[in-house]
Amino acid sequence: MSLPEAAIACARIVERGDSLRFRTVMAAPVASRAPLFALYAFNVEVARAPWVTQEAMIAEMRLQWWRDALEEIAAGRPVRSHEVTTPLAEALSPETATMLDQLVAARRWDIYRDAFEDEAHFDAYINETAGHLMWALAMSLGARATAEGAVRDLAYAAGVAAFLRAVPALADAGRIPMLDGTPDGVRALAERAQQRLVRPKVPSSARPALWPAIGAKATLNQAMRDPMAVADNRLSQGVPPARLSASALTGRLWL
Repeated sequence: MSLPEAAIACARIVERGDSLRFRTVMAAPVASRAPLFALYAFNVEVARAPWVTQEAMIAEMRLQWWRDALEEIAAGRPVRSHEVTTPLAEALSPETATMLDQLVAARRWDIYRDAFEDEAHFDAYINETAGHLMWALAMSLGARATAEGAVRDLAYAAGVAAFLRAVPALADAGRIPMLDGTPDGVRALAERAQQRLVRPKVPSSARPALWPAIGAKATLNQAMRDPMAVADNRLSQGVPPARLSASALTGRLWL
């Protein structure tokens, strides 16, 4: 079984823009790869939109373009032309497209240099980016609604781990990523995220949606033991290949 040409175009975007998730998709069954590549390519395009220009208004327009595309998908109208939008429309239900509009809106934080308002604001950002993406994929691959809470818990933990890895780059770009960047503050955030590391019960078909969380445990543990590793850019990176292979072969999520 081979991928359709539209999925191959999405795969190229993910390979260039998100090598971690690209590896997880390539470990998944071929039948699952088209929706995975479509949503991850969408996420790459949205995540980089605030960073390709110094003009806030242009960045806002880029994000609005994707919000309009999702509105078209949610309404069942013909979707605008883009190498990602057609396969994305095939992968999403109207309800999921509406949910992912919140993901795009959350990325507005990346445009500006304001700090998060409080812990609730930070948590909403992680849930609406990492959480919505993982849950959208899990649903598209057959997860039932009863798994949503556990999937979102895992996505939160993985999202915080990824955010901590990105802190040095965000700081270099003039952002204020941490509510409390002291060692105690970093440790507390990592501990809070680790408490939400779970193995959701989802059908085998939906398990590849969870694989980007592989390696999050090691990252969070390192941040708790050595909080300065965050600012010094010494956190463990990515999905360990051995754990990804074990997850694919055994069906158990090796965090």
